[in-house]
Amino acid sequence: MKLLLKEDVENLGPIGALVDVANGYGRNFLIPRNLAVEASTKNIKEFEHQKKIILAKAKELRSTAEDIAAKISAISISFEAKAGEGDKLFGSVTSKDIAEAISQKGVEVDKKKVVLNEPIKRLGEYEVTVKVQQDVTATVKVEVKKAAADAADTAAAADKADAADTAADADTAEA
Repeated sequence: MKLLLKEDVENLGPIGALVDVANGYGRNFLIPRNLAVEASTKNIKEFEHQKKIILAKAKELRSTAEDIAAKISAISISFEAKAGEGDKLFGSVTSKDIAEAISQKGVEVDKKKVVLNEPIKRLGEYEVTVKVQQDVTATVKVEVKKAAADAADTAAAADKADAADTAADADTAEA
């Protein structure tokens, strides 16, 4: 049985391919699942017409996606977070946080499109990938800084430690 594939079928062929399959496979699996149609001249001509329309829409969508990717790449995000020793964050910066920050800059992004292997847990600068479309990605610069209040607390703690060391040195000198 000759069929025209309407979608990519694993181990069979890509969309638009003419394939020769067993009658049962075609009648009982491919056609009912709307993965293929019989390869008649009418169906082939109709598919070619639909394919042109689909390719034109895909080209337009890709152009739009590239524009969005350019806007996203121009964005730089900064987060302030409390951090402890070794610049380790109390908590983390997640893909949800990054998506919300990008949305606040004027470009709507779903948190599922932000590619993070694991949440950011240290201070520093990172480049995070955002999938705009299947083959269109953008890179956002993310900076995680120590919170201002946290920096003041750390400085005060360091001053307090220095004062304690000075007092200890004075006690040692007296003895």
